[in-house]
Amino acid sequence: MERPDEELPDDEELLDFDTGTLEDWDEGRARAALEGEYGALYRNHLRIALKLDQWARAESRRTDTDARYRSGYVQALEDMAAFLRQAFYLPEDPG
Repeated sequence: MERPDEELPDDEELLDFDTGTLEDWDEGRARAALEGEYGALYRNHLRIALKLDQWARAESRRTDTDARYRSGYVQALEDMAAFLRQAFYLPEDPG
């Protein structure tokens, strides 16, 4: 849940991430999703992806878990962020 005093990132900030590791990145699809019927939902997905990134970074620094477990956990968080960013979870094709 967003805190009342927390400013939400604008669209450009939401799309400011490394796309090099995304298998199916299409900036046109992302911008169409932002402008489409489910723009608010996609913005929410992009905000969730930012939080998943933070969580993955925090988990990667942990020293109280098995390295293989930690690696898999971090990868799962990063994968979920990637899927959200690529508009995979919108109700229909935004393009």
